[in-house]
Amino acid sequence: MGLPSYLNFDHKNYAWKKDIDYKKNPEEYKVGKGEQGVLICEPYKGEILPHWRFKDRHIAKESSEKIYDLFLEYMDNEDFVGADMARKFLQMGFTRARRFTNYKGGRKYDPEDYHQLEKGTGDPEKAISADIFFKAWKKAEKHEAYAEQKKVWKKKYG
Repeated sequence: MGLPSYLNFDHKNYAWKKDIDYKKNPEEYKVGKGEQGVLICEPYKGEILPHWRFKDRHIAKESSEKIYDLFLEYMDNEDFVGADMARKFLQMGFTRARRFTNYKGGRKYDPEDYHQLEKGTGDPEKAISADIFFKAWKKAEKHEAYAEQKKVWKKKYG
């Protein structure tokens, strides 16, 4: 297995930039794949991140419901970028909770030599958190107006 992708990350050619206000310049936003750009795109990161938690099933439920409410609020305000960012945070809740389910402390790679650590050593409670986020993520993905706007946006902006 090769090195983790973050070790050779190409910031210069990354589609999302920290110095862009995506609310003022939505045309600069790219949907991308999965969760790309989720921890960069402001002001949305700052609006959503404080609500993103998955420590246990109760916290995950409260968090996913709040983020889904933000998703709906962005949709009501015809703010596709905000809705897509909320969707990405829901997806990231699922993937990060799964990481903590699979690996103790959520670490997939050893920080010293970057070899992959043993899978199956994580917290089983996080699997429940992951499922909660998964359902909210898929609910957002299936939202009819969002799904249509996503297709149009990807075609127009990427």
